[in-house]
Amino acid sequence: MSNSFKKVYLLISVLMVVMLAACSEDDTNTTSAKSGGPVSAKIGVISYMTGPGAAYGEAITNGFNLALDEINEKGDVKIELVIEDSAGKQDQALTVAQKLMSSDDIVALLGPTLSTEMNVVGPEADINGIPIMGTSTTAAGIPQIGEYVFRNSIPESLAIPAALEKAVNKYGAKKVAILYGNDDLFTQSGFDTMKAEAEKMGLDIVTIETFQKGQSDYNAQLTKIKDLQPDLILASALYNEGAVIMDQARKMGIDLPFVGGNGFNSPQVIEIAGEASEGLIVATPWFGEKDDSKVQDFVKKYETAYGHKPDQFAAQAYDALYIMAEGLKNAGVADRDALRDALAEIKDLDGILGKFSFDEDGDVIMEPTVLIIKDGAFQLFE
Repeated sequence: MSNSFKKVYLLISVLMVVMLAACSEDDTNTTSAKSGGPVSAKIGVISYMTGPGAAYGEAITNGFNLALDEINEKGDVKIELVIEDSAGKQDQALTVAQKLMSSDDIVALLGPTLSTEMNVVGPEADINGIPIMGTSTTAAGIPQIGEYVFRNSIPESLAIPAALEKAVNKYGAKKVAILYGNDDLFTQSGFDTMKAEAEKMGLDIVTIETFQKGQSDYNAQLTKIKDLQPDLILASALYNEGAVIMDQARKMGIDLPFVGGNGFNSPQVIEIAGEASEGLIVATPWFGEKDDSKVQDFVKKYETAYGHKPDQFAAQAYDALYIMAEGLKNAGVADRDALRDALAEIKDLDGILGKFSFDEDGDVIMEPTVLIIKDGAFQLFE
Protein backbone atom coordinates (compact mmCIF):
# COMPACT_ATOMS: atom_id res chain seq x y z
CA MET A 1 0.00 0.00 0.00
CA SER A 2 1.48 3.37 -1.02
CA ASN A 3 2.13 6.10 1.55
CA SER A 4 -0.38 8.41 -0.11
CA PHE A 5 -3.10 5.75 -0.03
CA LYS A 6 -2.36 5.05 3.64
CA LYS A 7 -2.79 8.74 4.46
CA VAL A 8 -6.13 8.91 2.68
CA TYR A 9 -7.32 5.73 4.39
CA LEU A 10 -6.25 7.05 7.79
CA LEU A 11 -8.06 10.35 7.19
CA ILE A 12 -11.28 8.56 6.21
CA SER A 13 -11.05 6.36 9.31
CA VAL A 14 -10.62 9.35 11.60
CA LEU A 15 -13.60 11.14 10.03
CA MET A 16 -15.81 8.07 10.48
CA VAL A 17 -14.87 7.82 14.17
CA VAL A 18 -15.68 11.51 14.71
CA MET A 19 -19.04 11.17 12.93
CA LEU A 20 -20.00 8.08 14.95
CA ALA A 21 -19.07 9.84 18.19
CA ALA A 22 -21.16 12.86 17.23
CA CYS A 23 -24.16 10.67 16.36
CA SER A 24 -23.81 8.84 19.65
CA GLU A 25 -23.67 12.16 21.51
CA ASP A 26 -26.76 13.46 19.67
CA ASP A 27 -28.67 10.30 20.52
CA THR A 28 -27.70 10.67 24.18
CA ASN A 29 -28.83 14.32 24.25
CA THR A 30 -32.10 13.57 22.46
CA THR A 31 -33.08 10.75 24.77
CA SER A 32 -31.83 12.22 28.06
CA ALA A 33 -35.08 14.08 28.66
CA LYS A 34 -37.17 11.10 27.63
CA SER A 35 -35.32 8.87 30.09
CA GLY A 36 -36.15 11.15 33.01
CA GLY A 37 -33.41 13.76 32.90
CA PRO A 38 -34.22 17.48 32.90
CA VAL A 39 -34.92 19.23 29.61
CA SER A 40 -32.37 21.97 28.89
CA ALA A 41 -33.54 24.88 26.75
CA LYS A 42 -32.64 28.39 25.70
CA ILE A 43 -35.47 30.93 25.57
CA GLY A 44 -35.15 34.33 23.92
CA VAL A 45 -36.49 37.43 25.68
CA ILE A 46 -37.42 40.65 23.84
CA SER A 47 -37.91 43.41 26.39
CA TYR A 48 -38.34 47.20 26.51
CA MET A 49 -35.12 47.90 28.44
CA THR A 50 -34.18 51.43 27.35
CA GLY A 51 -36.27 54.48 26.52
CA PRO A 52 -39.29 56.18 28.10
CA GLY A 53 -41.08 52.92 28.94
CA ALA A 54 -38.06 51.12 30.37
CA ALA A 55 -39.83 50.60 33.73
CA TYR A 56 -42.02 48.00 31.98
CA GLY A 57 -38.99 46.11 30.68
CA GLU A 58 -37.15 46.32 33.98
CA ALA A 59 -40.10 44.86 35.90
CA ILE A 60 -40.63 42.14 33.31
CA THR A 61 -36.98 41.12 33.21
CA ASN A 62 -36.81 41.10 37.01
CA GLY A 63 -39.80 38.76 37.09
CA PHE A 64 -38.19 36.42 34.56
CA ASN A 65 -34.88 36.30 36.42
CA LEU A 66 -36.51 35.60 39.79
CA ALA A 67 -38.51 32.71 38.30
CA LEU A 68 -35.43 31.47 36.43
CA ASP A 69 -33.42 30.99 39.62
CA GLU A 70 -36.27 29.08 41.28
CA ILE A 71 -37.01 26.88 38.26
CA ASN A 72 -33.39 25.92 37.70
CA GLU A 73 -32.92 25.21 41.40
CA LYS A 74 -35.88 22.80 41.35
CA GLY A 75 -34.21 20.95 38.49
CA ASP A 76 -37.24 19.64 36.54
CA VAL A 77 -36.01 21.68 33.58
CA LYS A 78 -32.92 23.82 32.98
CA ILE A 79 -33.55 27.15 31.25
CA GLU A 80 -31.16 29.78 29.93
CA LEU A 81 -32.52 33.21 28.99
CA VAL A 82 -31.06 35.23 26.13
CA ILE A 83 -32.25 38.81 26.64
CA GLU A 84 -32.42 41.46 23.90
CA ASP A 85 -33.54 45.10 24.15
CA SER A 86 -36.29 46.37 21.82
CA ALA A 87 -36.33 49.95 23.19
CA GLY A 88 -40.11 49.84 22.60
CA LYS A 89 -39.62 50.16 18.82
CA GLN A 90 -41.19 47.91 16.21
CA ASP A 91 -38.15 47.79 13.92
CA GLN A 92 -35.72 47.03 16.73
CA ALA A 93 -38.07 44.40 18.20
CA LEU A 94 -38.24 42.67 14.82
CA THR A 95 -34.46 42.84 14.31
CA VAL A 96 -33.64 41.23 17.68
CA ALA A 97 -36.45 38.69 17.24
CA GLN A 98 -35.00 37.60 13.89
CA LYS A 99 -31.57 37.34 15.50
CA LEU A 100 -32.96 35.08 18.24
CA MET A 101 -35.06 32.97 15.86
CA SER A 102 -32.08 32.34 13.58
CA SER A 103 -30.44 30.34 16.38
CA ASP A 104 -31.56 26.71 16.43
CA ASP A 105 -30.77 26.66 20.16
CA ILE A 106 -33.64 29.08 20.91
CA VAL A 107 -36.82 27.04 21.37
CA ALA A 108 -39.23 29.86 22.33
CA LEU A 109 -39.58 33.61 22.75
CA LEU A 110 -40.96 35.69 25.63
CA GLY A 111 -42.16 39.21 24.82
CA PRO A 112 -41.97 41.67 23.25
CA THR A 113 -43.35 44.19 25.75
CA LEU A 114 -45.73 46.29 23.65
CA SER A 115 -48.63 45.18 21.45
CA THR A 116 -47.28 47.34 18.62
CA GLU A 117 -44.07 45.29 18.76
CA MET A 118 -45.93 41.98 18.89
CA ASN A 119 -47.85 43.02 15.80
CA VAL A 120 -44.67 42.66 13.73
CA VAL A 121 -42.81 40.02 15.77
CA GLY A 122 -45.76 37.62 16.25
CA PRO A 123 -46.32 36.89 12.54
CA GLU A 124 -42.58 36.32 12.05
CA ALA A 125 -42.47 33.86 14.96
CA ASP A 126 -45.51 32.04 13.63
CA ILE A 127 -43.99 31.71 10.15
CA ASN A 128 -40.78 30.35 11.69
CA GLY A 129 -42.69 27.90 13.87
CA ILE A 130 -41.35 29.15 17.20
CA PRO A 131 -43.65 29.53 20.22
CA ILE A 132 -43.90 33.12 21.46
CA MET A 133 -45.66 34.32 24.60
CA GLY A 134 -46.54 37.93 25.35
CA THR A 135 -46.52 38.73 29.06
CA SER A 136 -47.75 42.34 28.72
CA THR A 137 -49.42 42.50 25.30
CA THR A 138 -53.10 43.23 25.90
CA ALA A 139 -54.40 44.62 22.60
CA ALA A 140 -57.18 42.76 20.79
CA GLY A 141 -56.21 40.07 18.30
CA ILE A 142 -52.72 39.18 19.57
CA PRO A 143 -53.21 35.39 20.04
CA GLN A 144 -55.15 35.26 16.77
CA ILE A 145 -51.95 36.17 14.89
CA GLY A 146 -51.13 32.47 14.60
CA GLU A 147 -51.07 29.09 16.29
CA TYR A 148 -47.60 29.67 17.77
CA VAL A 149 -48.63 32.95 19.46
CA PHE A 150 -49.74 32.94 23.12
CA ARG A 151 -50.14 35.43 25.96
CA ASN A 152 -50.68 35.21 29.71
CA SER A 153 -51.57 38.90 30.15
CA ILE A 154 -55.24 39.75 30.57
CA PRO A 155 -56.43 41.63 27.46
CA GLU A 156 -58.05 45.05 27.59
CA SER A 157 -61.28 43.39 26.43
CA LEU A 158 -61.49 41.71 29.87
CA ALA A 159 -59.81 44.30 32.10
CA ILE A 160 -61.50 47.54 30.99
CA PRO A 161 -65.12 46.30 31.18
CA ALA A 162 -64.50 44.96 34.69
CA ALA A 163 -63.06 48.30 35.86
CA LEU A 164 -65.70 50.42 34.11
CA GLU A 165 -68.62 48.40 35.43
CA LYS A 166 -67.43 48.75 39.03
CA ALA A 167 -66.75 52.48 38.63
CA VAL A 168 -70.16 53.17 37.08
CA ASN A 169 -71.93 51.23 39.83
CA LYS A 170 -69.91 52.89 42.59
CA TYR A 171 -70.34 56.49 41.41
CA GLY A 172 -73.66 56.22 39.59
CA ALA A 173 -71.98 57.58 36.46
CA LYS A 174 -74.06 58.59 33.43
CA LYS A 175 -71.61 60.67 31.39
CA VAL A 176 -68.00 59.86 30.48
CA ALA A 177 -65.17 61.53 28.59
CA ILE A 178 -62.58 59.40 26.77
CA LEU A 179 -58.94 60.36 26.35
CA TYR A 180 -56.49 58.09 24.48
CA GLY A 181 -53.17 57.91 22.65
CA ASN A 182 -53.94 57.60 18.94
CA ASP A 183 -50.42 56.70 17.77
CA ASP A 184 -50.03 53.36 19.56
CA LEU A 185 -51.77 50.03 18.88
CA PHE A 186 -52.05 49.28 22.59
CA THR A 187 -53.72 52.56 23.57
CA GLN A 188 -55.90 52.52 20.43
CA SER A 189 -57.10 49.02 21.31
CA GLY A 190 -57.89 50.21 24.84
CA PHE A 191 -59.90 53.10 23.41
CA ASP A 192 -61.86 50.74 21.15
CA THR A 193 -62.81 48.65 24.18
CA MET A 194 -63.66 51.70 26.30
CA LYS A 195 -65.90 53.19 23.62
CA ALA A 196 -67.66 49.90 22.87
CA GLU A 197 -68.23 49.13 26.56
CA ALA A 198 -69.48 52.66 27.33
CA GLU A 199 -71.95 52.41 24.46
CA LYS A 200 -73.02 48.94 25.57
CA MET A 201 -73.72 50.29 29.08
CA GLY A 202 -75.75 53.18 27.68
CA LEU A 203 -73.36 55.88 28.92
CA ASP A 204 -73.27 59.31 27.32
CA ILE A 205 -69.82 59.89 25.79
CA VAL A 206 -69.52 63.67 26.00
CA THR A 207 -66.20 63.90 24.12
CA ILE A 208 -63.35 61.81 22.72
CA GLU A 209 -59.91 63.45 22.97
CA THR A 210 -56.57 62.20 21.62
CA PHE A 211 -52.87 62.71 22.30
CA GLN A 212 -49.50 61.33 21.15
CA LYS A 213 -46.57 59.61 22.87
CA GLY A 214 -44.25 62.03 24.59
CA GLN A 215 -46.83 64.84 24.69
CA SER A 216 -46.34 67.15 27.68
CA ASP A 217 -49.24 69.63 27.47
CA TYR A 218 -52.82 68.37 27.81
CA ASN A 219 -54.43 71.71 28.63
CA ALA A 220 -56.67 71.83 25.54
CA GLN A 221 -58.07 68.33 26.01
CA LEU A 222 -58.56 68.67 29.77
CA THR A 223 -60.18 72.13 29.51
CA LYS A 224 -62.78 70.71 27.11
CA ILE A 225 -63.40 67.73 29.37
CA LYS A 226 -63.78 69.97 32.43
CA ASP A 227 -66.31 72.21 30.67
CA LEU A 228 -68.46 69.20 29.65
CA GLN A 229 -68.65 67.93 33.27
CA PRO A 230 -68.54 64.14 32.84
CA ASP A 231 -68.86 61.79 35.81
CA LEU A 232 -65.80 59.70 34.85
CA ILE A 233 -62.74 60.07 32.62
CA LEU A 234 -61.72 56.95 30.69
CA ALA A 235 -58.03 57.10 29.75
CA SER A 236 -56.14 54.65 27.57
CA ALA A 237 -52.51 55.63 28.11
CA LEU A 238 -49.07 54.31 28.98
CA TYR A 239 -47.90 55.26 32.46
CA ASN A 240 -45.69 58.18 31.34
CA GLU A 241 -48.44 60.14 29.62
CA GLY A 242 -51.11 58.85 32.01
CA ALA A 243 -49.34 60.19 35.09
CA VAL A 244 -48.81 63.62 33.50
CA ILE A 245 -52.46 63.75 32.41
CA MET A 246 -53.66 63.07 35.96
CA ASP A 247 -51.24 65.60 37.43
CA GLN A 248 -52.40 68.35 35.05
CA ALA A 249 -56.05 67.41 35.55
CA ARG A 250 -55.80 67.76 39.34
CA LYS A 251 -54.01 71.10 39.00
CA MET A 252 -56.93 72.30 36.84
CA GLY A 253 -59.40 71.31 39.55
CA ILE A 254 -60.64 68.10 37.88
CA ASP A 255 -61.22 65.72 40.80
CA LEU A 256 -63.09 63.04 38.86
CA PRO A 257 -62.18 59.35 39.06
CA PHE A 258 -60.11 58.02 36.13
CA VAL A 259 -60.67 54.55 34.68
CA GLY A 260 -57.46 53.38 33.03
CA GLY A 261 -56.34 50.58 30.76
CA ASN A 262 -53.53 48.12 31.47
CA GLY A 263 -50.73 50.52 30.51
CA PHE A 264 -51.91 52.85 33.27
CA ASN A 265 -51.52 50.07 35.80
CA SER A 266 -48.03 50.71 37.15
CA PRO A 267 -46.57 52.00 40.43
CA GLN A 268 -44.75 54.49 38.21
CA VAL A 269 -48.04 56.42 37.98
CA ILE A 270 -47.93 57.00 41.74
CA GLU A 271 -44.21 57.79 41.63
CA ILE A 272 -44.61 60.39 38.87
CA ALA A 273 -48.01 61.90 39.71
CA GLY A 274 -47.94 61.54 43.51
CA GLU A 275 -51.22 62.57 45.15
CA ALA A 276 -52.65 63.43 41.74
CA SER A 277 -52.86 59.70 40.98
CA GLU A 278 -55.51 59.21 43.68
CA GLY A 279 -58.75 57.89 42.21
CA LEU A 280 -57.28 55.90 39.32
CA ILE A 281 -59.26 52.68 38.79
CA VAL A 282 -57.77 49.72 36.91
CA ALA A 283 -58.43 46.00 36.53
CA THR A 284 -55.57 43.56 36.84
CA PRO A 285 -54.87 39.90 37.57
CA TRP A 286 -52.28 41.02 40.13
CA PHE A 287 -52.80 42.33 43.66
CA GLY A 288 -49.68 42.26 45.81
CA GLU A 289 -51.60 42.55 49.09
CA LYS A 290 -53.61 39.39 48.44
CA ASP A 291 -53.78 37.02 51.42
CA ASP A 292 -52.12 34.13 49.60
CA SER A 293 -48.85 32.45 50.59
CA LYS A 294 -47.60 32.15 47.00
CA VAL A 295 -48.23 35.85 46.40
CA GLN A 296 -46.59 36.96 49.64
CA ASP A 297 -43.56 34.70 49.11
CA PHE A 298 -43.08 36.23 45.66
CA VAL A 299 -43.42 39.79 47.00
CA LYS A 300 -40.88 39.09 49.75
CA LYS A 301 -38.35 37.53 47.35
CA TYR A 302 -38.81 40.32 44.82
CA GLU A 303 -38.35 43.06 47.43
CA THR A 304 -35.22 41.33 48.77
CA ALA A 305 -33.75 41.02 45.29
CA TYR A 306 -34.69 44.41 43.81
CA GLY A 307 -35.45 46.73 46.72
CA HIS A 308 -39.08 47.51 45.87
CA LYS A 309 -42.44 45.81 45.46
CA PRO A 310 -43.31 43.98 42.22
CA ASP A 311 -45.98 45.28 39.86
CA GLN A 312 -48.38 43.51 37.51
CA PHE A 313 -45.75 43.28 34.76
CA ALA A 314 -43.20 41.58 37.02
CA ALA A 315 -45.83 39.14 38.27
CA GLN A 316 -47.04 38.26 34.77
CA ALA A 317 -43.45 37.67 33.62
CA TYR A 318 -42.75 35.49 36.65
CA ASP A 319 -45.77 33.30 35.93
CA ALA A 320 -44.98 33.25 32.19
CA LEU A 321 -41.61 31.58 32.72
CA TYR A 322 -43.25 28.99 34.97
CA ILE A 323 -45.77 28.36 32.17
CA MET A 324 -42.89 27.88 29.71
CA ALA A 325 -41.18 25.53 32.18
CA GLU A 326 -44.37 23.49 32.52
CA GLY A 327 -44.62 23.29 28.74
CA LEU A 328 -41.01 22.09 28.43
CA LYS A 329 -41.48 19.52 31.17
CA ASN A 330 -44.63 18.16 29.54
CA ALA A 331 -43.07 18.19 26.07
CA GLY A 332 -40.12 16.17 27.40
CA VAL A 333 -37.75 17.65 24.83
CA ALA A 334 -36.43 21.07 23.82
CA ASP A 335 -38.28 21.17 20.51
CA ARG A 336 -40.27 24.13 19.14
CA ASP A 337 -43.22 22.14 17.80
CA ALA A 338 -43.46 19.87 20.84
CA LEU A 339 -43.33 22.90 23.14
CA ARG A 340 -46.06 24.68 21.16
CA ASP A 341 -48.37 21.67 21.51
CA ALA A 342 -47.59 21.27 25.23
CA LEU A 343 -48.30 24.95 25.91
CA ALA A 344 -51.67 24.74 24.17
CA GLU A 345 -52.72 21.94 26.51
CA ILE A 346 -51.95 23.73 29.79
CA LYS A 347 -55.01 23.94 32.03
CA ASP A 348 -55.44 25.29 35.58
CA LEU A 349 -51.75 25.82 36.27
CA ASP A 350 -51.49 27.33 39.76
CA GLY A 351 -49.50 30.59 39.65
CA ILE A 352 -49.20 33.76 41.71
CA LEU A 353 -51.88 35.37 39.51
CA GLY A 354 -54.28 32.50 40.10
CA LYS A 355 -55.19 29.38 38.13
CA PHE A 356 -54.10 29.76 34.53
CA SER A 357 -55.28 28.17 31.28
CA PHE A 358 -55.03 28.94 27.56
CA ASP A 359 -58.15 29.00 25.40
CA GLU A 360 -58.25 27.56 21.87
CA ASP A 361 -56.63 30.73 20.48
CA GLY A 362 -53.75 30.75 22.96
CA ASP A 363 -55.30 33.53 25.02
CA VAL A 364 -55.40 33.71 28.81
CA ILE A 365 -58.38 32.48 30.82
CA MET A 366 -58.40 34.34 34.16
CA GLU A 367 -60.58 36.70 36.19
CA PRO A 368 -59.30 40.28 36.78
CA THR A 369 -59.29 42.14 40.10
CA VAL A 370 -60.36 45.82 40.19
CA LEU A 371 -58.06 48.20 42.10
CA ILE A 372 -58.04 51.91 42.95
CA ILE A 373 -55.15 54.17 43.96
CA LYS A 374 -55.97 55.37 47.46
CA ASP A 375 -53.67 56.78 50.15
CA GLY A 376 -50.70 56.44 47.82
CA ALA A 377 -51.16 52.75 46.99
CA PHE A 378 -53.20 50.35 44.89
CA GLN A 379 -56.06 48.93 46.97
CA LEU A 380 -59.05 46.71 46.31
CA PHE A 381 -61.88 48.78 44.82
CA GLU A 382 -65.00 47.87 46.74
